[in-house]
Amino acid sequence: MDKILLNNMQFYGFHGLLPEENKLGQRFYVDLELYLDLKNAGNTDNMYDSVHYGHVFDVVKEVVEGEAKNLIEAVAELISKQLFSSFELLEACKVKVVKPDPPIPGHYQSVAVEIYREKTV
Repeated sequence: MDKILLNNMQFYGFHGLLPEENKLGQRFYVDLELYLDLKNAGNTDNMYDSVHYGHVFDVVKEVVEGEAKNLIEAVAELISKQLFSSFELLEACKVKVVKPDPPIPGHYQSVAVEIYREKTV
């Protein structure tokens, strides 16, 4: 299956269980794998046979910088739903939401969730 990758998109949002996360906010990174048939786009060189990367970024930005969620699991799920409703050619997607600075004591690079969803008819 063909795919389009958008890596390390960076946003500022207010997701988390703790009051300071909802008040102060923090950075979030999102990686996407968008699965769709790209053969026509490759042959026609026409954007209508693919998805517009800038529009994908805008959809993700609206979710991550929008209404606060308790869990990044909910952020990932909403991103997938918004992508399917926005891009008819999309057949499946993998969404990874990374929280690089969660307020958890200890030494680690980040916490993240990754989901894979397929289009339902």
